[in-house]
Amino acid sequence: MNSARATLCILAAAAMWGCMSLFIRVLSAAGFSPFEIVAGRMLVGCLGLLVIILVRDCALLRVRLRDLWMFATMGVGATLYNYFYIECIKLSEASVAIVLLYTSPIFVMVISTLLFREKVTARKLTALAMTFAGCVLVAGVLGGVRMTPVAFAAGLVGGFFYGSYTIVGRLGMQRYDPVTATFYTFLFCLASCLVLSDVGSMTRILTTDPALAIWFVGIGLFCALLPYLSYNWALAHMEASRASILATTEVLVAGALGIFAYGESAGPLKLAGMALIFAAVVVLNIGKSTPQEHSDLEAPAD
Repeated sequence: MNSARATLCILAAAAMWGCMSLFIRVLSAAGFSPFEIVAGRMLVGCLGLLVIILVRDCALLRVRLRDLWMFATMGVGATLYNYFYIECIKLSEASVAIVLLYTSPIFVMVISTLLFREKVTARKLTALAMTFAGCVLVAGVLGGVRMTPVAFAAGLVGGFFYGSYTIVGRLGMQRYDPVTATFYTFLFCLASCLVLSDVGSMTRILTTDPALAIWFVGIGLFCALLPYLSYNWALAHMEASRASILATTEVLVAGALGIFAYGESAGPLKLAGMALIFAAVVVLNIGKSTPQEHSDLEAPAD
């Protein structure tokens, strides 16, 4: 039962992340940099989680000092994958960056096998190959694209840090309530993003057009607080490699949104790629997981 709920939680989180472009387009057009958008998103997320903690149980704020490295790794890792993702776009193209970013399930699968002794099954490998091929087709990188060794390295590093969230996140969810882990992850991400942001510029833009605050509230609630809580809860009940593969449905949702909301092209290769990602989810969930696949999962500590 928990496995089915965890799968639905991952898919729901990916769907919400896939809708980020709705908010990013508006905030970018208003003059906010990518890191400033992430900072605003994390600030709203932190405030929302703080309200939940104060209403539910203030004890959720308590963490062991020796465990802070996990939240720092997750939060700063989120900032770093954004940084290298942006750098890859600058050095190459957005389509290349998104494909390299979604090499993350490969890193997660390898590290999870070594660290958590997760089994590498034929079904996982098939789903991984299908999702990566689907991302390539949706991004449209089969034509001539600019690619340099530096751009390629930046994209891969971004993929590694993107995957590191899932790896370390699984450890965090085994020890803490998802609300606690998400709050401190957001806090570290917010702090590191503010270092790369122009707070004065953000303030001037918001003062000029206060209505933009509504868009920050939207991206903070629907593309940070809710999906991260959902994803983090699922990590306590699912293998990290499986969660990482399922999360690539974000590309499917983002691609569909581009087609239906923004009138982007829906060529046969893009549609085939979206179908491959969807099919990978089906393959990954055919039949029942064996008890061994979940024997090492522990419930999060209260």
